[in-house]
Amino acid sequence: MPSATALKSKQQYNDKLCKLLDEHEKAFLVHADNVGSRQFMDIRTALRPDSCILMGKNTMMRKCIRDYAERTGNHAWDVLEQKLVGNVGIVFTKGELTEVRAKIAEYVVPAPARVNAVAPLDVVVPAGPTGMEPSQTGFFQVLNIATKINKGTIEILSDVTVVTKGEKVSSSAATLLGKMGFTPFFYGLETLEVYDKGNMFSVKVLDISDDDIATMFGAGVKNIAALSLAANYPTVAAVPHALINGYKNILALSIGTDYTFPLAEKVKEYLANPGAFAAASGGGGGGGGGG
Repeated sequence: MPSATALKSKQQYNDKLCKLLDEHEKAFLVHADNVGSRQFMDIRTALRPDSCILMGKNTMMRKCIRDYAERTGNHAWDVLEQKLVGNVGIVFTKGELTEVRAKIAEYVVPAPARVNAVAPLDVVVPAGPTGMEPSQTGFFQVLNIATKINKGTIEILSDVTVVTKGEKVSSSAATLLGKMGFTPFFYGLETLEVYDKGNMFSVKVLDISDDDIATMFGAGVKNIAALSLAANYPTVAAVPHALINGYKNILALSIGTDYTFPLAEKVKEYLANPGAFAAASGGGGGGGGGG
């Protein structure tokens, strides 16, 4: 049975989480691998007072959210409870989601490539001198990197990828990058998903601007109008095009017959005497002569 101190600590954690659930409608699900305590402290400070980071055991967080939903009848947070897997935490916020995400992204720190760490990106060692002594060529041979000795140091002949994104860092690659002084990785809180009033979606949605939405909407309207006109089925999107096409048909009929209407008169006058319109517009071309 848990001690009184442990029970008190769990109750305090539950009270804190429930208070955050009561007071917020928006949050980020964040991944916290390789984030140091100092880095956490800096992020917490930067996000105050509009945002609050909550970390903890996933089982504890899930239980608190389930109990909260049963007690209050508010099941809006259930969708977040299902996502609490791995080394994750929650950033509750009352601020603008795009601004909070940008602030979190500011706090990243460079880090060396550690053995068995999963690489977040490809690491390429560029061609050229390494400053390493010839006695250390063994590291390059293990990684199948072509080298030569130039002026008493090892020189790499061509660019080579020593670590591939998504794969674990080998001991040889980690040692080589360390000797060369590379700190290729950057770690910070990684925003995975967004919670907003009972809905969860990818943070990539925040990258969509108003202009992107307008462009996609315009493309959709064009497709609907084209389909409507081709199928001869009236829709709101096709009404302007139908009116213009109808006007063109009536104008063509008027020009080909004695039937006329006010808007067709000017077109008929132009076709009957185009020179008069050219003179009225002052359309004489002038050119300067060069000597």
